[in-house]
Amino acid sequence: MHVVIDNFQQDKTELIEERLKAQVLTLDGAMGTMIQRLKLEEKDFRGEQLQDWHVLLKGNNDLLTLTQPDIIKDIYRAYLEVGADIIETNSFNATETSMADYELEHLAQDINYHAARLAREACDEFSTPEKPRFVAGVLGPTAKTTSMSPDVNDPGYRAIDFDTLVNDYYHSARALLAGGADILLVETVFDTLNAKAALFAIQTLFDDLNRKWPVMISGTITDASGRTLSGQTTEAFYTSIAHVEPLAVGLNCALGPDMLRPYVQALAEIAECHVSVHPNAGLPNEMGEYDLTPEIMAEQMQEWFDEGWINIVGGCCGTTPAHIAALHTIAEQATPRTPKAKDTELRLSGLEIFRLQG
Repeated sequence: MHVVIDNFQQDKTELIEERLKAQVLTLDGAMGTMIQRLKLEEKDFRGEQLQDWHVLLKGNNDLLTLTQPDIIKDIYRAYLEVGADIIETNSFNATETSMADYELEHLAQDINYHAARLAREACDEFSTPEKPRFVAGVLGPTAKTTSMSPDVNDPGYRAIDFDTLVNDYYHSARALLAGGADILLVETVFDTLNAKAALFAIQTLFDDLNRKWPVMISGTITDASGRTLSGQTTEAFYTSIAHVEPLAVGLNCALGPDMLRPYVQALAEIAECHVSVHPNAGLPNEMGEYDLTPEIMAEQMQEWFDEGWINIVGGCCGTTPAHIAALHTIAEQATPRTPKAKDTELRLSGLEIFRLQG
């Protein structure tokens, strides 16, 4: 498929900003959790299109966008029915880099386009003048990192280079916008250099199209150290990507709300844009399942609303429409966070933030 963007969606940037000033918006929950509940088999992932494909496809959730579109659209609808304002596209691994695991690089653009198109159709079904719904085109991190070597015996080795990632993200982002995305969401960032490749690709695409779309960025604190996998603190991560003037910067995945709390606070104290959060439903148990109930998750996150730390809230691994319904109930009553005023202080970042004060 060669994606050509020749029929843009209406620019909803001002509408999104207006909604964010008025209330805390609700993001959807986990896609993978909902798919796992269906207990799909290999034949389901293949569909009619890939019955004879020579590589096993079970577990390629993004591929279901093409082979089982009704399933994906129904999951979108399930989150919309409980109040989600923003739906994330089923395109987390829809890059050529990630699809190479299944030798399906040639389908990456198709998946992105149709993931956004299905989400667009679902959002349009539920949108009203009082409650418009928005599509966030998801760009995941890929399994390869530009900052670290996967070979302990060769620290200088990299499984992928920056330019390759830029090219990959460029085409994925273009297809998401062609499908009807209102926002581009670079999420689950464990390596900030990978995120910078995505952001550079997005800015290049905007220049080529002579138009901008809102951009959200969400990092991942990987463990109790309070750092991303590539070693950055929350403050350093934000400082590394603030130059693109995103709509929102946030945190998602890896941790549940109890462990994520201090990092949400740290981000809320410095971010000159909106703050988004979509944590896991706790940590996985010994069976790899998530036990945090919707009620307890909402209770643990209530303080975030009370303190005015967030603008967009949702759920990541283990969350379901029931979790999103519980969070949406709180979000409707909450006062949205006001972004920090921009200042002229020089802030730099490596693994930690550096402030030049004089």
